[in-house]
Amino acid sequence: MIIYNALKSKFVDDVFNGTIADDIDRAFVEHLGRHTSPNEVLSWKNSMMHMYKIMNTSEIPDDIRVAIEYQIPMTSKRIDFLISGENENGRGNIVIVELKQWEHVQMTSKPGIVRARFQFGESDTSHPSYQAWSYAMLITDYNQSVQEREMLLWPCAYLHNYRRKENDPLDEEQYETYLEDAPAFTRGQVDQLRAFIKIGVIRGDDKEIFKAR
Repeated sequence: MIIYNALKSKFVDDVFNGTIADDIDRAFVEHLGRHTSPNEVLSWKNSMMHMYKIMNTSEIPDDIRVAIEYQIPMTSKRIDFLISGENENGRGNIVIVELKQWEHVQMTSKPGIVRARFQFGESDTSHPSYQAWSYAMLITDYNQSVQEREMLLWPCAYLHNYRRKENDPLDEEQYETYLEDAPAFTRGQVDQLRAFIKIGVIRGDDKEIFKAR
């Protein structure tokens, strides 16, 4: 299941016109028969504006595809943001972006786990890079289009409100493997995230990649 699926050009227009959150909420009603929570709507408005800044450049073609809130087949997992297209060799690729609005992160002693601050307090949760990487593994296992076309997946995380510092807990040695597999971009790293996207996707792909099957 996909809540939102459009060309990059339409995504940019929808965010610019301020309709993206309403479009996503309307799709929730169409697909699931219910509205989503007000907090999630606010989250979309915030995060999609940051992705608009990333995507609104001629360096990323207008005919690549964007999917928002993609539910991985056979699971209850939903991916925040997907970008699909082709690399320079014509091979179909998907960039996975796990979005976080966090401002604070603490290291824990648990593998792949950090402690983050949420609306109602702090809680242990998956490191964003581990989460993005795990989604890539699930898509590889369960998405028929990805399997048939032998597509490459490029997972990453984007913590657009997070100010990275020297010796940051996000980058502790125990998380190094996850960061190598799925880099985490933070506030002020727009150019770096764009460069990552362009490695995987440099032109559009006329095939329907995002199918819930």
